Amino acid sequence: MVERLVIIGAGPAGLTAALYAARAGLEPLVLTGYTVGGQILLASCVENFPGFPEGVVGSDLSDLWQQQAVRFGARCILTEVTSVDFSSRPFKVSTSKEVYEAEAVIIATGASAKRLGFESEWRLSGKGVSTCATCDGVFFRGKDVVVVGGGDTALDEALFLSRIAKSVTVIHRRDKLRASKVLQRRAYGNEKISFIWNHVVDEILGESRVEGVLLRNVKTGEKRRVGCQGVFVAIGYQPNTALFKDEIRLDRWGYIKLRKWSETNVKGVFAAGDVSDSRYRQAVTAAGMGCKAAIDAIKYLEEQGAV
Repeated sequence: MVERLVIIGAGPAGLTAALYAARAGLEPLVLTGYTVGGQILLASCVENFPGFPEGVVGSDLSDLWQQQAVRFGARCILTEVTSVDFSSRPFKVSTSKEVYEAEAVIIATGASAKRLGFESEWRLSGKGVSTCATCDGVFFRGKDVVVVGGGDTALDEALFLSRIAKSVTVIHRRDKLRASKVLQRRAYGNEKISFIWNHVVDEILGESRVEGVLLRNVKTGEKRRVGCQGVFVAIGYQPNTALFKDEIRLDRWGYIKLRKWSETNVKGVFAAGDVSDSRYRQAVTAAGMGCKAAIDAIKYLEEQGAV
């Protein structure tokens, strides 16, 4: 059996695409990966998604999304895609147990925030550790926070947080920033933002909530503690595109390059969400891109006589 539409990924983009495609009668097959919801699962409370004036737990929002898509006919399988073949039609999408064939594919595998990589970072995620100031900054009003990184992402986060937090300390492993000059000027001119140079975070301190960070001087090895209530890890994002690097065009950072609207360079293969968006990285923008990808896929299938 050849599926009309296979959606790879089940974050805000993938689930919204599934909803729109299901309402159009396509009965899309959603290969979710090992979890449903994407990065929104890390959010203890989502307060900037329209329609939830009191906020909503990230996992609850993803559950509602999935239920809505399934109600209209989407089929979700909790499985990881291991390979794809877009060289001929029907396209082939493989998991460890099955090979699915599809007339059209929407890639919505998202992007992952790069992490520092130690246990306390994961243990305190959502308890003071964040990778998104736009998402979580409001919880740190009047508090002391640190931002880890030295590129555009880090300074964007620091500048945003300076409007909310009591103080923002940027921790950078080098003695100069990699960020654009305009962002540097803004950050240096902001009285709430300070810098600690030539240091890395060795540990995030606290049991149930963030209480500070343990820093190490990369030149001398000397360690010091800095008290704070929030740690924003801003060392970049990695799009989840390893599966597709030999199948579709990616930019130099690994994001999927879109030709027009949601189309990739392979006709019949579309992309949506953070996997093709290095700028906004918000649940609401990913959902909008999922809507567009579904509409484009529906029109494509209509043109092919597959609907």
